[in-house]
Amino acid sequence: MTVDKELEKLSRLTPPAATPEARARALAAAMQAFDTAENNAQAAQGNAKGWRQSSIINWIWSPVMNKKFLAGSALATLLVIPAAGYLAIELTRSGLPITDQTEIAGNLSQNGVSKQPAATAGQPVAVAPQAPAENSSLAEQSVADAQALQDKEAPALAKPDSSQTSEFDANDVAGLTNKPEGSAAALEAAKRSAPAASGIAPQQQLTEPMAAIAPSPAPPTDRRVQIQLDPSRERFANAAANPIKSVATDPVSTFSADVDSASYSFVRRSLTGGAMPDPQSVRVEEMINYFPYDWPGPDNADQPFKAAVTVMPTPWNHDTELMHVAIKGYDIAPATTPHANLVFLIDVSGSMDEPDKLPLLKSAFRLLVNRLKPDDTVSIVTYAGNAGTVLQPTRVAEKSKILSAIDRLEPGGSTGGAEGIEAAYDLAKQAFVKDGVNRVMLATDGDFNVGPSSDEDLKRIIEERRKDGIFLTVLGFGRGNLNDSLMQTLAQNGNGSAAYIDTLAEAQKTLVEEAGSTLFPIASDVKFQVEFNPERIAEYRLIGYETRALNREDFNNDRVDAGDIGSGHSVTAIYEITPKGSPAVMNDDLRYGAADKVPPVETADSARQGELAFVKMRYKRPGEDKSALITTPVNDSNAVATVDAAPQDVRFSVAVAAFGQKLSRIAALDSYSYQAIADLAAASRGTDTFGYRSDFLGLVRLADGLSQR
Repeated sequence: MTVDKELEKLSRLTPPAATPEARARALAAAMQAFDTAENNAQAAQGNAKGWRQSSIINWIWSPVMNKKFLAGSALATLLVIPAAGYLAIELTRSGLPITDQTEIAGNLSQNGVSKQPAATAGQPVAVAPQAPAENSSLAEQSVADAQALQDKEAPALAKPDSSQTSEFDANDVAGLTNKPEGSAAALEAAKRSAPAASGIAPQQQLTEPMAAIAPSPAPPTDRRVQIQLDPSRERFANAAANPIKSVATDPVSTFSADVDSASYSFVRRSLTGGAMPDPQSVRVEEMINYFPYDWPGPDNADQPFKAAVTVMPTPWNHDTELMHVAIKGYDIAPATTPHANLVFLIDVSGSMDEPDKLPLLKSAFRLLVNRLKPDDTVSIVTYAGNAGTVLQPTRVAEKSKILSAIDRLEPGGSTGGAEGIEAAYDLAKQAFVKDGVNRVMLATDGDFNVGPSSDEDLKRIIEERRKDGIFLTVLGFGRGNLNDSLMQTLAQNGNGSAAYIDTLAEAQKTLVEEAGSTLFPIASDVKFQVEFNPERIAEYRLIGYETRALNREDFNNDRVDAGDIGSGHSVTAIYEITPKGSPAVMNDDLRYGAADKVPPVETADSARQGELAFVKMRYKRPGEDKSALITTPVNDSNAVATVDAAPQDVRFSVAVAAFGQKLSRIAALDSYSYQAIADLAAASRGTDTFGYRSDFLGLVRLADGLSQR
């Protein structure tokens, strides 16, 4: 009760007059209370029916960051990137497609864009500012200030000072436009029909118009994407085709034997790939010598080979004849083959990292190892940036160790071939087998790019090392950067041969079925020299052997290197000869300085009567320095009257010679069809144990079809 009485007593008192200070304190307290209430009120925090901006962002972003969706987004991006790249390439090459000019003009008119005449050449391009749009949420004073600032600056921007104008004028801008394929008249028409672009200035007209950029004409609707392949870096060893020579002025032909077969594999690879081979890749003699023939061989090892000569009509020219010279080396029985010391020199550089290179190489050498005898030895040297010995000389009796070393080979690095060659020869010399076969087997794509890499540098290295009695076999792999020229240089100067391995079947043929001829030489520096009788023969042309030509004096010079022949090897050479008095003679008789007259028949040696030519062959036995000579006269007894009367193997080899010449674009074969070549080969196919001749017929038909494209 005491409290109530006190309150009643106070209520009867007269309140004091309010002071300005008290009024200010009360107003401040009220405002503070109001602000606090506003901050805590729901309606003061924005529209209750909507979301806060932070909430909206979180609602959108949280599903995106979900891991389940991130994978899908990444996959979608991977799909979009190639498409975008392709589109960018096409737009860059062809120019942006341009919408119809009438449609552009209509759209500009609908949008209220004023049309201005284009600037003439030489006028600078003036860029007009766009007036800022009004914002109804701004205060009245802010709008006025902004408008005043715009009115002050617009004239300066609309009329730029000439000293500040960009150096590009209307001509320069027009020069920057894309220029796709099309006539100049079409481009000018596009320029005339294009509307002039202008800046948008709401409150004033521009005193100088903008220059119109002429759009590019739309690309043709039937334009196709042209895929440009990188040009091949393959290098082939070849020379101009042998010319027709007159017997009156040049009666002697000299060349080195060639047992390589790489060219045939090149041709097969191209044709089965759907393209005609590069004429430079065609070496006719290698195509002929690719096939096994049943030429008569020597009776014993005392004479390593003997020649068989056939003269027959030319299938593609009725006014000339073919002189077919074939030899076959003595075939060593497998049980009597000498011990072999082989060094596999394997290119494991980065360029070998393709399915038809190192993987095929490894499979090929596995086949060879399985063919060797237990007492033979194998070493492995690899080279990339540096050379390294992977396997020291190991007897084939430890075959699993050799095969394991082959399987571990991996590609990588640049190619330093010279260092690898030196290391391989050193290893072969270290394990040298007296009276045996010592051979380095180089397997590469020929892309030597580290150290001495020119053909001449490597040739010099090989020539120095062949004096040690070590032979060389070069096996080429792959395509795109195959250096056939270097392969030929190494093989021809290293007492060796070259082959191209494009399939495992080719590896089986070269390293297994023909292992004897590949590994075991029976004659070195084999040379041919043919002298034609000018009384019987007017002209001749050697088919192939362009890269094996020798000077006449080289035949008797034992220091001049030539080709080697292996056990059972066949070598064939074909001349197209023009008999005396034939209408096919191309060279007129000399008016001055005629060749010496041949003695009359009655005073000449009776042994020379009726001879067409005289064939001489020189060779060295392996390990010997002095050559031996074999001679064979050619007379009418070697001739047959018709093509069909020639031996079966002779006719097939002539069909191969015709095919090689036609692929080389020899003019003499222009009127001789692929079908005629196929008919000649089919009629002389004979026994085809491994199907090589049937495959040849398939290649002729492929070439016939491809040549008609």
